[in-house]
Amino acid sequence: MRHKLFYITTLCASSLFFSQIQKVEPAFWWKGMKNPELQILVYGKDIAKKEIELSDGVQIKDIQKVENPNYVFVTVNTNEINVPKFKINIKNGKKNIGSYTYELKPRNPNSANRESYSSKDVMYLIMPDRFANGDEKNDSSPNLTEKANRNLPNGRHGGDLRGIINNLDYIQNLGATAVWLTPVNEDNEKVYSYHGYAQTDLYKIDERYGTNEEYKELSQKLNQRKMKLVMDYVTNHWGVSHWMIKDLPTKDWIHWFSDGENGFKRSNYKTTTQFDTNASEVDKKLALDGWFDTTMPDINQKNPLVLKYLTQNAIWWIEYAELGGFRVDTYPYNDKDAMAKWAKAITDEYPNFNIVGEAWLYSSAHIAAWQKDSKIAELANYNSNLPSVMDFMLYSDLPKALKEKDGWDSGMVKLYNVFTSDFLYPNINNLLVFFENHDTERFNEVFNGNPAEYKLAMTLISTVRGIPQLYYGSEVGMRGDKNKGGDADIRRDFPGGWKSDKINAFNPSTQTPEQKEFYDFTQKLLNWRKGKEVIHTGKTKNFVPQNNVFVYFRYNEKESIMVILNNNDAEQTIDVKHFAESLKGFSKGKDIISGKEFPVKDNFKIPAKSSMVIELN
Repeated sequence: MRHKLFYITTLCASSLFFSQIQKVEPAFWWKGMKNPELQILVYGKDIAKKEIELSDGVQIKDIQKVENPNYVFVTVNTNEINVPKFKINIKNGKKNIGSYTYELKPRNPNSANRESYSSKDVMYLIMPDRFANGDEKNDSSPNLTEKANRNLPNGRHGGDLRGIINNLDYIQNLGATAVWLTPVNEDNEKVYSYHGYAQTDLYKIDERYGTNEEYKELSQKLNQRKMKLVMDYVTNHWGVSHWMIKDLPTKDWIHWFSDGENGFKRSNYKTTTQFDTNASEVDKKLALDGWFDTTMPDINQKNPLVLKYLTQNAIWWIEYAELGGFRVDTYPYNDKDAMAKWAKAITDEYPNFNIVGEAWLYSSAHIAAWQKDSKIAELANYNSNLPSVMDFMLYSDLPKALKEKDGWDSGMVKLYNVFTSDFLYPNINNLLVFFENHDTERFNEVFNGNPAEYKLAMTLISTVRGIPQLYYGSEVGMRGDKNKGGDADIRRDFPGGWKSDKINAFNPSTQTPEQKEFYDFTQKLLNWRKGKEVIHTGKTKNFVPQNNVFVYFRYNEKESIMVILNNNDAEQTIDVKHFAESLKGFSKGKDIISGKEFPVKDNFKIPAKSSMVIELN
C-alpha cells in the first residue's frame, strides 16, 4: 500500500521524457505583503531533474528539491520583483520545455487592516450542501466521483454557494452578521464527501458548490452588507484522494505508522496530552499523529515545507476571497509549536484578523490554554498566538443546567460555575459561545422541540460575553437525532432550500406557526443585540442562582442590562433587594422580549421557563 501513497517515478537512462508543468501553487500572489518571501510549488513529471529559470531578471532566492522528483519548491523575494508578471521556465539544457506565467497582483486598499469578526457579531453556521440549492446544474460534476442523490442521508444533496447568495436577505434579517461555512474546498472522496473535511484540493472550491469566483462573490456581497465570511480551515488532515497524498512530496508530509494498517492508526483523541506534563510519549504521539479516519491522512506540520504550504494557502484565501476570519478545525490535534507559527504569520499580515480554534475540551483551563497570551500556557513556555477559542464548557453544561432541578451543584448553578472560570481567559470577549454545531446533537432534539428551552439558551448566548454562534435551522426549530440517524440527521436540509420543498422557512410569511415562534424570538433578540455595545464589550456581574433562577448584569459607563433566566416550571418572584448593588440608580426597566415597561424598585414576577432582558433606566 505504501507505494500507492508515496510514488517516485524512475526513468530508464535511455528514455527521453519532457517535463510538463501540471500545477503551480499558489497560482498567483500579491505585491506588498508584509512578509515578502514567497515559496512557489512547481509540480510536473520529473521536474526536479530539469533546470528552472525565471524571466525578466527575477532572481531565485532558493530552490528546494525533495525525494520525489515531481516537485520543486522555488523561493523568491517579492520586494525585489519589479514586474507584474514573470515566467517560470523549465529547461532541458538550452531548450525551453515548459513555461508558466506568474502574476503578482496589486492588493486591495487597506487589505492588511481588514476588519474581522468580534463580539459585535453573531455567527451563523451553515453546512452548504444542506442549506439551499441555487444552481441545480452543479449538483454533480463529471470531474468528481460522488454524484448528487438527495435520497441518501449521507449523500450529496445539492446545496451550494449560489443558494447561500440567494438567501443573504434571510440571514441578514435574522440578525446574523458573520457566516461560517463548513469547508467548501474540493472533497473528492467516493462517499460521504458533503461535509468537506477530507479536502482534496486546498486551492479550489468544490465544483458541486460552485467556483472560486462565486466564493469570492459571496464574500463581497456579505462585505457590502457589513457582514463577514468565515472560512472553516483544516490544518490537521486532508483527504486520502488529495493529489499530493497520491504522490507525496516527502515521506514525512503525513504521519505514517510502520506498525499500523497500511500506515494508518486512529488517533486516541486525547488532546489533553498536549499540556499534560506527565503524559507518556506513546499516548501523546497517538493523539497528535494518529489519523481521524482511514480517509483522512494526518498532516505533519513539523515539516517546514508543509507548514509553509498551509500558511501561504491560508493567506492566499484571505487575500483572494476578502475573508473576515477563520474557524480552524481540530486545533489541538496539530503540532502546537508549528500552529503557533502559523497563527502568528497570519496575524502578522492581518493584525485585526480573528481565528477561532476548535479546542473540544471539557475544562476551562484546558480550553483557555489555547488562547493567545494565556498565563496557563505560559507556565509551559508556550503561546499559541490563536486569538479565539470555543467555549465548550458552556456548550456542555448548558443543556444539563436546563434539564436539572435546583441543587447545590445542579440546575442553573452549573451555568454560574462556567462563568466563574472567566479569569482563566486572556481575552474573555473573544470566545465563541454556542449550544450546538454541525457535530453535536441538535438542541431542539434534546428538548423535544420545546421553544421555551430554546429561548432560554438563545437568550443566554446572545447576552453573555463572547461571540454567539447559531447553527442553521435552529432558528426555525429544526431537529435531528444523532443517536438514531448519525451525522446526517443533525445536518438535514433547510426547509425551502429546494424547489420541491413543500414548506419554505426562508420566508417568514410562509413559515409554520411552530417555525415562526422560534424565528420571531431569534430575530428580535439578535437584531436588538446588533447595536448594544454594553453586550459586545461591557462588564459582567453574576449573582449566584437562587431557586433555579440565574440573574446577571451586563454594564458599562453608559448602560446596564439585567438578564433573568427562570428555569422553573412555575412563575418566580424577583426580589429586587437582592440585586440592589446593580439596580442602584435605576427606577424603571423595559423587557426587550415582551416590550413591557415596569418599575424595578418593587418586586416583579417572571413567567415559568422564560427569560427577560431588561434595559434599565
